[in-house]
Amino acid sequence: MDTQAKMAICLWYNGDAEDAARFYAKTFPDSSVGAVFRAPGDYPSGKTGDVLTVEFTVMGIPCIGLNGGPEFKHNESFSFQVATADQAETDRYWSAIVGNGGQESVCGWCKDKWGLSWQITPTALTKAVSDPDSAAAKRAFDAMMGMKKIDIAAIEAAHRG
Repeated sequence: MDTQAKMAICLWYNGDAEDAARFYAKTFPDSSVGAVFRAPGDYPSGKTGDVLTVEFTVMGIPCIGLNGGPEFKHNESFSFQVATADQAETDRYWSAIVGNGGQESVCGWCKDKWGLSWQITPTALTKAVSDPDSAAAKRAFDAMMGMKKIDIAAIEAAHRG
């Protein structure tokens, strides 16, 4: 990440920000790990020399991982939404997140092992549920409501009726 970025998303971790950043960098395109800053002194949740912050980029979005301790947890009020082009890409990201200690949720949502929420959203789903034909959009929406990982073929079939 450019250390001169005007804005970055700061994500709170409990000592494992660098692990999370390295996972995101290997999982998603246009992602990388930048500077790793170590604490120059002891702080409430760590010691001198511990990783304090990690600069990283996820799919072009600048982030900072802050090892702030156990008091704050990620929740669904913040998530990354990843638009996928096809079922293979959807499956790849879903499997990477869930298969690395994460967990499935519903409607294309899952959590990584650090508790951060991800929406793995095929563009076919977005197109189907936003169709001006409200009956077709509702059929696709209703199909999505019963899914965990999105099944594009099932969404398209429901959309067609």
